[in-house]
Amino acid sequence: MESPSQPLDARAVIRFVEKPDAETAQRFVSDGSFLWNSGMFCMRAEAVLGELQEHQPALAQGAKVCWAEVERVPTAQPFVELPAKAFKALESISIDYALMERTRNLAVLPVEFTWDDIGSWDAVASLVPADAKGNRVHGDAVLMDSEACFVHANERVTALLGLRGVMVIDTPDALLVADASKTQHVRKVVEQLKARGHDTYRAHRTVQRPWGTYTVLEDGRGDKIKRIEVEPGGSLSLQMHRHRSEHWIVVSGTAEVTRGGQTAELHVNESTYIPAGQAHRLANTTDQPVVMIEVQTGQYLGEDDIVRFSDAYGRTLG
Repeated sequence: MESPSQPLDARAVIRFVEKPDAETAQRFVSDGSFLWNSGMFCMRAEAVLGELQEHQPALAQGAKVCWAEVERVPTAQPFVELPAKAFKALESISIDYALMERTRNLAVLPVEFTWDDIGSWDAVASLVPADAKGNRVHGDAVLMDSEACFVHANERVTALLGLRGVMVIDTPDALLVADASKTQHVRKVVEQLKARGHDTYRAHRTVQRPWGTYTVLEDGRGDKIKRIEVEPGGSLSLQMHRHRSEHWIVVSGTAEVTRGGQTAELHVNESTYIPAGQAHRLANTTDQPVVMIEVQTGQYLGEDDIVRFSDAYGRTLG
């Protein structure tokens, strides 16, 4: 981005209106003197905290309580986990309604550029060039006798035959097949997943952790396979599981493995077995990532089957 040759023309905001009704929005557009908010805010922390204290004192106090209950443990990789109970007690409200509609300490910078809020699959589809039949494809797909369809598929080939106005969104986490005119209702699917307590609602297939990542490769009724990558200097908590056993196989790097009261190094192609109820830890004391495959077996394989005895990142124990 080039630096502007002229001083920035920032203007004081007289009134900020979040999501006006259709009639009001039409009046704003017709008037021609209103600016559209792109949703990009720039502010100092002390300024937003001061405004929060003035306009949302209960929320500000709740945030202070939440922050005060965070367990802080010095680590090479800064990571903070907010306490669930205190965080859930906070009001769920956007910054637009909480502060922007209330504050008088606000300025706007008018600019002219192409803008598209990529907040739906319709918007994503519009970024992909259409063929002669109005089909748009991102990834590897075969479309036959199909029109006005959108396919987003990066993991595997997807074929459509004899379809009209359909969206197919294939991701590592889930597959969505929808009438192109109904994609605004995707949130209802998410609500259903949330009501069912489905793992897809809680986390992606690849999950970030303070020590690295894990990716669920296979999830069966009594078994689960993960790819675990531990960053240099990273360490999982000293923990145990009540309902599952684990097999670890190192495929890259050198892992430091604690089982019971013993600690040893595992190298590429070496493995270990951890029975249910045994305290264990995986750590990486080298300057290279450690990658391993974990095979879980047991009657219950939920992520909440964990008892932590110690943790380098201050996460809840017990």
